[in-house]
Amino acid sequence: MYNNIKEDLFFFNELINELINDELINPVATAITPNELHSKFDLELKSSPAIAEDFKKELKKLVLNTSKSSSKLFFNQLFGGRHSKAILGDLLAVMLNNSMATYKIAGPQVGVEKEIIKQVNTLIGYPKGCGGTFPTGGSMSNFMSLIMARDKKDKEIRNKGMQGKLIAYTSENAHYSIAKNASFTGIGKENVRYIKSNEKGQMDITCFKKQVEVDLANGLSPFYVNATAGTTVLCAFDKLSELVPICQRHNIWLHLDGAFGGTVVFSEKYKHLVRGAELTDSFCFNAHKTLGAPLSTSVLVVKDKEDLYSSFNNDANYLYQTDDANYNLGQTSFECGRRNNALKFWTLWKAIGKDGIAKIIDHEFSLADSARNYVKENSDYTLYSFEDSLSVCFNYKDFEAKDLCTKLYEKNKLMVGFGSFHNNTFVRLVTINGENLVTDILNFFKVLEEFAEQNSDLIKRI
Repeated sequence: MYNNIKEDLFFFNELINELINDELINPVATAITPNELHSKFDLELKSSPAIAEDFKKELKKLVLNTSKSSSKLFFNQLFGGRHSKAILGDLLAVMLNNSMATYKIAGPQVGVEKEIIKQVNTLIGYPKGCGGTFPTGGSMSNFMSLIMARDKKDKEIRNKGMQGKLIAYTSENAHYSIAKNASFTGIGKENVRYIKSNEKGQMDITCFKKQVEVDLANGLSPFYVNATAGTTVLCAFDKLSELVPICQRHNIWLHLDGAFGGTVVFSEKYKHLVRGAELTDSFCFNAHKTLGAPLSTSVLVVKDKEDLYSSFNNDANYLYQTDDANYNLGQTSFECGRRNNALKFWTLWKAIGKDGIAKIIDHEFSLADSARNYVKENSDYTLYSFEDSLSVCFNYKDFEAKDLCTKLYEKNKLMVGFGSFHNNTFVRLVTINGENLVTDILNFFKVLEEFAEQNSDLIKRI
């Protein structure tokens, strides 16, 4: 086979049309176990090329049998759906294939990224001198914030390594990347304090305050707090207004991990959930989680852009040969050869405006309200979540959540996950597909109930 971009794009369009049509008929792909992979697909890579028709046939089969994470019956992860305007931007970014390291190689795409960063900083209320970048995901955003906090606490660390024992803090419900990042940065996993949460999954402020005092008394150096706007399971929002005074008193960097729920900054109705964000040192959110943008669309902003330069800038004469640091974005990012993840968010924002983005957020919260009300009004359900959350956590009758979710997946009925909080395990429904309607949410419960009743002898009980 030969290299022919136009021919392959025609085939791409053919595949995509078939995928979209297939999603309507078969919204949940047939479950395939790891042991079945090589018997169902020809995945072997050989020295000789595949025959053209065999190549197309195998690729089509692979696409149509991949998990359909944008269908109306996918509620398994913290992303869902797809917005056409964001898809358009991502496809164009693939074709342009710019690296965002320098203005020389990215040109006006640098302006695209800088405009988004500027507008996000304005939404948050950061002061003049703020900055930001597009990391590869929420984990990388948190990692970069931890590095900046570490380097600000001790400017010699970059050159001489860790000298003292720095202590980081986060909620017991925080994202699992915090522990990994502590290992990567040399802080050490054992130097992360996991603060217990209240009944709504928010970090307990009294416990946090006491832990800081204990660490100070023991001669340790508190330097970083990871607050969460939308915890992974309950979608809880930590109370920034209560964390800020403690962090300011002890000169502790306050990062707000809004990977899940941070897009509420676009909504007049729900931005109160991150009240005080302007007093944090850094903030991130993932547009691919709630706005239908393709993976990965992550934004990290910082109150003082000099912190980005201090931690991530490094001389490279072979690279930075034209223009100043403000337009050579590689000097404020972890990666050098970084793909253009900004264009898809720009095409979305440009096409529908901030008000259009707010409508997506408000709609998803209204879907959560509808789901929560359904659970509340049905005596067969037990509710574990609360208002102002995109997660609706529940159990149906006495069916074991883990087994119910697993069998729904294995029988190709639904993709929904389970979670745990304070010794309770439950089904976790996340309403973050902006294309869904209330009828789709009601259909979710209908499918679940019918499946549970028809398979009641096969599903484990609590």
